Formats: sequence, structure tokens, C-alpha cells
Amino acid sequence: MDAAAKKILDRLKVGKYDPVYVLQGEETYYIDLISNYIENNALSESERGFNQVVVYGKDTTMATLLTHAKRFPMMAERQVVLVKEAQDIQDLNKETGAKLLLDYISRPLTSTVLVLCHKHKTVDKRRELGKKIDQLTVSATFKKPYESQLGDFIQEYASGRGYKVEEAAVRVLAEYVGNDLNRLANEIDKVLIGLASAEVVTADRIMAQVGISKEYNIFELQKALIRKDKFQVAKIVNYFEANTRKNPIIPLVAFLYSFFSKLLIAHSTTDRSEKGLVTTLKISPFAVKDYSVALQQYSLLSVMTGISLLKQADLKLKGVDAGDQTEGEILKELIFRLMM
Repeated sequence: MDAAAKKILDRLKVGKYDPVYVLQGEETYYIDLISNYIENNALSESERGFNQVVVYGKDTTMATLLTHAKRFPMMAERQVVLVKEAQDIQDLNKETGAKLLLDYISRPLTSTVLVLCHKHKTVDKRRELGKKIDQLTVSATFKKPYESQLGDFIQEYASGRGYKVEEAAVRVLAEYVGNDLNRLANEIDKVLIGLASAEVVTADRIMAQVGISKEYNIFELQKALIRKDKFQVAKIVNYFEANTRKNPIIPLVAFLYSFFSKLLIAHSTTDRSEKGLVTTLKISPFAVKDYSVALQQYSLLSVMTGISLLKQADLKLKGVDAGDQTEGEILKELIFRLMM
């Protein structure tokens, strides 16, 4: 778990609530996790009717919002004012709105818990409000995790629900879903439905759940490309060509572009040990062997050529200079030129 999120949640779980929380950044999973905890636990069910207000930024102004925040609780120790999508508050980025909020957080009402969920970006640090938020509130900025951090998240999330995930399954989830933690958590929840407690989650179950063929999938294609196994590559590419609706080609090209881009970085690093590659490329330890093998199979020149080919294929798939080639034909041409 993100260290800042854990610190905040640990305090909340022992009943220590602060007057103002500003939760911001690209990664919305922890913003939702903390705000949902406050929404569900700061007040008892009977207290929420009079003492809990939930508003959306686009529907409110700073003056209206702070009117709620400055009220005193009714027959309760505290009141909660939760602002979802706070980045959309109508006058937050105007001088008047920013000044109103700055004045409030400088002298907040201690019986109010004000939670600002500022998603997808951060409060502008160039302005006075942005400069002082960290000093005057409980503020946390959540960035998208690196690929190397996804394995720990998956294992921790599943463990918290009483399950273990085998290494191969962790890799499939991390590579298929990517670093959107909300989506990753949702996919894990789907997989866990119907599983007996303490049952180990396998890669086969993950693939079945998300609709990935065990034999014909992007992971197996990448492995075959790395080994330059032309027979296996041909089998998988022919399957993709015949099933482009089920296996859209543009995301597949993007996946391979990410791999070759990291491989280019790997060629430029002096420490090519597994530990060194994990650190430099910010990749999962489960994936590092693929990069070690690929470094032996693909020279720096061939990697650079491969990146160029992937860019060209992406443009063709989007209709640029594609001629009468089908998606499957573009893919087939790309893959076999990558192995030349």
C-alpha cells in the first residue's frame, strides 16, 4: 500500500480525524479508499442524516461548500463534508475561490472533517493555495504506480481478502490490466467470486475470467518473439488475424511498443543484472527474465528498428497509409519484420 495512504488510514482506524484532508493526484484508487473510509466510519448511521454532506465539485462554489464546513454538528462529535471531484469546484482556480479556501484551512473548524477529493491532477503549486496546502492540511498526492510495484499491490489486495495469487497469475494481471489500480482491484474481485477461502489464484483462472486464450495471447506472443520462435509466432499471429474482434490489434501493438521501449532503455544501462534491470526499467521481478533474454536476441539497432516498425503499424491501424491492408495483414507484416 502507498505509504501516505497507509499513514492516513492508520490514524483514521484508531479514531483520529483531522479537520481538512486534501487527496489529490493521478491515481484515484487511494483517494477513493480514504474518502470511502471516512464516509462510512467517521459517523454512526444515525448521525449521518444531519451531519454528513456529500457534494460534487461541478455542482458547488467555494462559498457554498464552506457554508457547509462552518456549520456545527447536531448531537454528534463531528460533521463530515465530503467533496467528490473537487478539481471541478466552479471557482477553485479563481482568486476569490482559492482565497476563501486558504482562509478556511488556515483556521478550520475542528468539529468538521472536510475532505477534498481532487482527482487526476494536483492543486497548482505555483499559487499560494497550492504552496500552503501541505502545511495546513492532511495532504497526500498519489501517482500512478510503476510496473514493479503492481505485484505487491496484487498480492496485498488478494491477501487482505484471504487469498494467495501465484506468480504467473500476478504477471498476467499486471500486464493485462496495467497500472490502473481501481480496474486492477475490480478484476481481482471478479476472479475471487466463487473461490473457496485460502484457495490459490492461478494464471489459468485469471485468463478464463478476463477472456484470454491460454495458448493464443499477447503474453505468449511476446515470449515467442523474444525467443524468435517463428513457428509459435506464426500460430499465434494466424489466430489473432482470424479473431481481430476478440483480439483488437491496436492495444497489442501498444503492448509490444512498451516492451521494445523498455528494451531500448535496457540496452543503454550498464547494470544488466536482473536486480539492475528491475530498478532501471521499473518492471516486475517476474518479467525481468524476458528482458534478459531479449537483450541477447535483439541488438540495439534491431530494437530501434522495431520501435520504428511499431510506430508505422500503429499509424496504419489508425488509417494512415494503410492502403487495402486489413488489421490482420498489418499485424502479420509487423511481427515478421520485427524478427528479421
